[in-house]
Amino acid sequence: MNHATVIATYSRRMRIRLPNGEEVDARIKGKRIKPVCGDHVDAELIENESDWLITSIATRRNELTRPNMRGKVEVLAANLDYLVVVAAVEPKADWFIVDRYLCAAELMGIDAGIVFNKIDLGADLPTDELANYQAIGYDVVTCSAESGQGIEGVRNLLRSHCAIIVGQSGVGKSSIINGLVGDELQKTAQISDKSREGRHTTVNSAMISLPGGGVIIDSPGVRDYAPALESSTIASRGFREIREAAQECRFANCRHLREPGCAVKDRCETGAISPRRYESYKRIVNLTEQLSEGRF
Repeated sequence: MNHATVIATYSRRMRIRLPNGEEVDARIKGKRIKPVCGDHVDAELIENESDWLITSIATRRNELTRPNMRGKVEVLAANLDYLVVVAAVEPKADWFIVDRYLCAAELMGIDAGIVFNKIDLGADLPTDELANYQAIGYDVVTCSAESGQGIEGVRNLLRSHCAIIVGQSGVGKSSIINGLVGDELQKTAQISDKSREGRHTTVNSAMISLPGGGVIIDSPGVRDYAPALESSTIASRGFREIREAAQECRFANCRHLREPGCAVKDRCETGAISPRRYESYKRIVNLTEQLSEGRF
């Protein structure tokens, strides 16, 4: 029996890294266990085969999750210590998706940063949004995967981390990874002229070692994302500035929606909390309640 790390997933098949650094193909024993990228697993060599068999998954330190179409929790990756959300000039940044990923990172107890890509396209940078994220303590890097500008800043974010890179389809996650690893490791998704939405090329997740240290898990691009929350009452824990302001609310169980004496709403009115981030919070509360009621 060997301890191993899952470094790529292809439905029921996996690629795992053994303690000696060797990478081998593996299958899963039974249907009960569902390893994901980043999992630490036990595996054994199958007799007379080159494949290994994954027999169990070690307890996860954390999980990046989302609700699937049936409302069940889907785990995207495990045992992370950093999350990078990529937004871009094109397709137009959806800051609500960015906030949902950041909410997930907060609830996982890991740090996060925003990488704003395609600055070579010459459009005005969303300086207000980026400054707001910096003000509440998130790392922010602007870059052009096309020209290489700012890629060193991205590399510095990831050094020594086990990170995941996430974001909308077409924002250039694969191009950024290519810039970090120094070769055409992956095909880059092209933005469709017709839909202006990315066609993602990665079907499942893969863990990539970065020169200079750190590993990054590439995840499929999304049109939408939401963290899988046990209840809407924990949504506020996913927003740093709301969590901090909530300590001054009149009621300990304040949901920051319609209650009197709400410090969160007060700070929104003064501009101390971004009204758009507060709107993000309300949307996650509503979505979580709709999912729990089976309205999706």
